[in-house]
Amino acid sequence: MNDHILLTILAPPATEETLVDWLLEVESEYGFSSVPVSGHSSGHHGLSLLEQVTGRKQQVRFEIHLPVAEAQPLLQKLRADFQGAGLHYWVVPLMEWGHL
Repeated sequence: MNDHILLTILAPPATEETLVDWLLEVESEYGFSSVPVSGHSSGHHGLSLLEQVTGRKQQVRFEIHLPVAEAQPLLQKLRADFQGAGLHYWVVPLMEWGHL
């Protein structure tokens, strides 16, 4: 069952609706989850004054569970369509998944 991955994308709140629409268009078969999150770092590069004072950066986290074979085409399209948008992503293998 290790032929699936979990793609996680962190996005600035300003890109949330655009990314939701994009994912609904390109990733409708598997669906995805999104949740507001706070990013924390000792570095201040790219943080607004408010974010520097509060010590957190507001972001939206998207998670997409999909087959390994579909990950690279999706990532290539993501890179092309969101170049410079401030997204951060990672991919991890899924050891097991299911529905109960």
